[in-house]
Amino acid sequence: MLAALLDGMEAGLCAFDRDGVITHWNTEAVRILGWSAEDAIGRKGFAGWAARSADAREAEERLLGAMDAPGRQVHEFALMTKDGRRVLVRTQSAAVQGTDGQPNGVYCAFSEVHAQIDLERSIALSEALFTEASWGVVLIDADLRPAVVNAHAARLLRTGRDTLLGRPLGDLLTQGVEELESMLQHVLAEGAPPATTELWVGVRGDETGGRYCWRSGFVRLGSPLGEEPVPLGVGWVFVDVTRQKTVEKDGAQVRFRYQQLHRADRAAAECESALEAAVLQLDFALAGFADHALVDLTDDAGRLVRIAATPAGEPGPCQPVEGNAFPVGYGLAHPVLQAVERMGTVRASFGALTAEEPAARARIDEWAAARRWPPGTVHGLATVLRSRGRTVGALTFLRGSGRRLFDRADAAYAEDVAARVAMALDLAGLTGDR
Repeated sequence: MLAALLDGMEAGLCAFDRDGVITHWNTEAVRILGWSAEDAIGRKGFAGWAARSADAREAEERLLGAMDAPGRQVHEFALMTKDGRRVLVRTQSAAVQGTDGQPNGVYCAFSEVHAQIDLERSIALSEALFTEASWGVVLIDADLRPAVVNAHAARLLRTGRDTLLGRPLGDLLTQGVEELESMLQHVLAEGAPPATTELWVGVRGDETGGRYCWRSGFVRLGSPLGEEPVPLGVGWVFVDVTRQKTVEKDGAQVRFRYQQLHRADRAAAECESALEAAVLQLDFALAGFADHALVDLTDDAGRLVRIAATPAGEPGPCQPVEGNAFPVGYGLAHPVLQAVERMGTVRASFGALTAEEPAARARIDEWAAARRWPPGTVHGLATVLRSRGRTVGALTFLRGSGRRLFDRADAAYAEDVAARVAMALDLAGLTGDR
């Protein structure tokens, strides 16, 4: 049994008696140096075979000196392989006590220095990743639960390092769980993807309820001790790039919107009537921006009269109202009236109630009907139409439940569209072309 244990060691092992004669030589020592047990056992020291003469005396003195020294001794020296190469080894040696309590030999465990350094580097890297890394590192076990989490990842996940361990990913994230679990399962089955992945997630512990973009890399972890690679889990390394992606997204959005304005201006120049040009401006503006648009013009009595709108059902192109235009009859404190009074832009939203629930849908429709907006509307933006220093009407953009609420950038874009629409409507009034 002792022989089996010695041969199963992952380090080379040899033992010397008090006179420096080799008494044990295990399988790993054979692998490292190439000398078989028959070559080694019975030889005195390393001189003339496993070490150069210049190196052998120092090596033997250090090894045998361990018999008179307390504890383990660590040394590095050069040995020779059977094919004549020099190998730098790191040794740990200690005295072997006899039955009388006196040292009667010494054992020496050794490994190649570069292998030891590689191991130490791996351990040091692992420690650094889980203490000092400026990106998140999470080890996910084969059951897709966090097993080890570094401090940076815990901060991004808005919780403590120990709190995360063993919990399902659905307890940590409100959005992006399916995408993350799918990626982890793919890595376990097929290996790491060739490039990083950008995941948009919502964090359950985040009070703001925001979405974050984490640029993620994955590596499959396998045990080196089995005959066949055994998947131990996945290493997930990620960094928060939300700000960068938001800037890129906003830039792309601004470029698209003002390309739309430019295209609308060119198309409107070909329209035969000013009102046709106004609704054409809205058709271009609606793309990717809103579901519905409503145009109200101020009449001689100061009332707001609906002159153009998109269909109340499915989104469609903005069309002039057929027949006689009619006063809208907005209630007090309506966003459109507020926009006209303030000569600016007013935003309104239904709220945070889940729109998929039947009761919520009914309340949304009731909320929209009270504002004379199409059913399903949850977000509205009203801006004033002004031309030549006077108010000519109001423009309203509406979004359904599948869209986010209007923000300041949306308001600025709506005002640019409104300036063009107001100019066209004013021209329509001057020429009598309404």
